[in-house]
Amino acid sequence: MSFREAYKLVTKQAIRWFPGHMGKGLKQMQQKLRSVDCIVEVHDARIPFSGRNPEFQHTISGGAKPHILVLNKKDLTDIREQRKIVKELQEREGIEHVIFTNSKNQQCTGIKRMLPLAHTLISNSDRYNRAGLKEASIMIIGVPNVGKSSLLNVLRNKNLRKKSATQVGNKAGVTRSVMERIKISEDPLIYMIDTPGILEPRITDDEMGMKLALVGCLPDHLVGEELIADYLLYWMNKNHRYEYVKEVGLENPTDHITEVLVSYAKGLGAERKYKNLDGQIVNIPDIMVAARRFIKIFRSGAFGGVNLDR
Repeated sequence: MSFREAYKLVTKQAIRWFPGHMGKGLKQMQQKLRSVDCIVEVHDARIPFSGRNPEFQHTISGGAKPHILVLNKKDLTDIREQRKIVKELQEREGIEHVIFTNSKNQQCTGIKRMLPLAHTLISNSDRYNRAGLKEASIMIIGVPNVGKSSLLNVLRNKNLRKKSATQVGNKAGVTRSVMERIKISEDPLIYMIDTPGILEPRITDDEMGMKLALVGCLPDHLVGEELIADYLLYWMNKNHRYEYVKEVGLENPTDHITEVLVSYAKGLGAERKYKNLDGQIVNIPDIMVAARRFIKIFRSGAFGGVNLDR
């Protein structure tokens, strides 16, 4: 069977999601830079090359401060690709320090490496107005829902044995303001500043927008669950990943999302009432329930580790 070779949105309208707190947050972050010694940029490891906000590079990281790129949620990726990804990021974007983490696991090697690396980079850097201070301050930045607050909390829990200091959630946009400095280490004395996730004001690349939506960096309702499910189907077929076939109750792969969702809804027993042309109320498969479940299964890692940029 032949599948789509490229993905195009039906609508020509670019994806936009830039609430007021994002613009305000970006300005606040820029104002706090004088009191920051290191930038930790967190991104979803399933999209290592897509969706990072270029505004961070231009106005925040910019080369003046030590910069670490943390690719979080590594447990949802194919770990065999890590070295290749690091090499590509170094060669293509000049990013020298890349760490893979799983913020749900305090014993993760990347979690253990992060603070010692940050401390070394800060110690070896020109701190300008902050030279001579014993304490260090790290700003954590990134697009929404990549695990910034979770990372801060796991570092705090690991190093200080203290409970979580910031609110987390599996939906985009939980952190809406720049927090005060939060202590994450006593020796060396290190503070971290949590920040709201900030996207580009206008995402013009259709496929990049769909990747961000699929991993949860955009609110599902903004893009549409059925559309996100369709992109997932496209990506799995294109990459010969047919794990979904059995899950949704099909015998063979298909390129038609309606076929997938109807079959899946029937298997889940998900129905909704519908008034037909004769005025009769009938039960039909609830494809919205099926779409949400399809996306949830992917995000849980049940279809295996992925790199959506391959």
